[in-house]
Amino acid sequence: MTDDGYMRIALELAQQGGDAGEVPVGALVVCGGEVVGRGFNQPISSHDPTAHAEVMALRDAAGRLGNYRLVNCTLYVTMEPCVMCAGAILHARVARVVYGAKEYKTGAHGSIVDVFAEPRLNFHCEVTGGVLADECAAMISGFFESRRQQKKETAQ
Repeated sequence: MTDDGYMRIALELAQQGGDAGEVPVGALVVCGGEVVGRGFNQPISSHDPTAHAEVMALRDAAGRLGNYRLVNCTLYVTMEPCVMCAGAILHARVARVVYGAKEYKTGAHGSIVDVFAEPRLNFHCEVTGGVLADECAAMISGFFESRRQQKKETAQ
C-alpha cells in the first residue's frame, strides 16, 4: 500500500475521534506492510492529556508486537505531531513518520520547533509531511467550524 492509502486509514480513524467529540486526529503504525497499531485522539473522553492519536497508536503497536521499540515501523498521522508525540515517537525508535496537515500552533516538525532535527538527540527518524494535507486539514477545520457554529446557536 502507498503512503496515501495508509493516510486514508488514518483519516478514517480521525473521523472516529471526531464522531466521539474529540479533535479528529488519527494515527496508525505499520510494520512490514501490516497495520499493527491504531489510534485516534481521546484526551477528553479518557481524561488523559497524553491520549493523542500518535500515543494511542504507539501503545497499541507496542502491545501487539510485545516490544516498546518499534524499529522498522512507520507511523502515519493526519496532523503534524506535537512535542510530546515527537518525543514518544523518538523514544519508540520509529523509523519513519508520515503526516498530513501542518499544525501551526504546536507542530514539532518545523511549524513551531523541529524536534526531529535536533542534532543533540541520540535518535533520528525520517519524516515526510504533506501527504493528503488538504483532506487532513479540511477535517480539522470542519470540526472546529462545526463547534463554532454550535456555540453560536447555543448563545442565541
